[in-house]
Amino acid sequence: MPDRSAPIYDASGYWYSSSNEERGVEVLNALRRYRAAESEMRRRTRTSMKMGETDLAAIRFLLRAQRRAETVSAKELADHLGITSASTSVLINRLVRSGHLERHAHPTDKRGVLLTATGDSNSEVRTTMASMHARMILAAESLDADQSAAVVGFLREMTAAIDIDDHGVDGAVDAAAGSAQERAAAEAAMPEVRETENA
Repeated sequence: MPDRSAPIYDASGYWYSSSNEERGVEVLNALRRYRAAESEMRRRTRTSMKMGETDLAAIRFLLRAQRRAETVSAKELADHLGITSASTSVLINRLVRSGHLERHAHPTDKRGVLLTATGDSNSEVRTTMASMHARMILAAESLDADQSAAVVGFLREMTAAIDIDDHGVDGAVDAAAGSAQERAAAEAAMPEVRETENA
C-alpha cells in the first residue's frame, strides 16, 4: 500500500497527500488544460484573422458598443484595453489601414474622434468564432442549476485566490494596465452569451 502521508507529485508538478487533495489536483489540472486549449484557440484566431490579441479585443469592444448603440472614443478604447494613448493611436491607424475600423468626427469635441468597427470586421469575427462560441455556450448550458452554481463559485474563489498580491510588488499602475490588457485579450476569445448572435 502506498504511504498516503507522503506528498505525491503528479506529472504537472502539483502535489497531494490525501484523497481530497487528489481531487483538487485533478480540478487544477483540468483548469490548466482548459487554459492551454484557450491559449491555442486564441493563437489560431489571431492567425486566421491576421491580427494580434489587442487588435481583436478592440474590434470586439467596438462591435459590442455598436450593438448597444453606444459611441466609443479613442480614450475609452485605450481605457478598456489598458494601453497608452500613443499605443492606441498606432492601433487605430493600423486597423483603419486594414479596413477593420473607421474614424468619425466627434460631435462635441473638435479634437476628438469616435470609432466604429466596419461591417467587414463584424462578418469576419462571426465567421471565425461563431462555431467555437456555440460549442462553448452549449457546454455551459448543459450544466444543471447545482453544477452551474458550483462552477461559478469555484471560479470566483480561484479568481480571488490569484488576485491577492503576495509579494507587494511596486508599480501598481503598470500592474493595473497589464491586468486590463489581459482581460481585454481574454474577452476577445469569449462568447457573448447574452446576445442572440455571437461576435
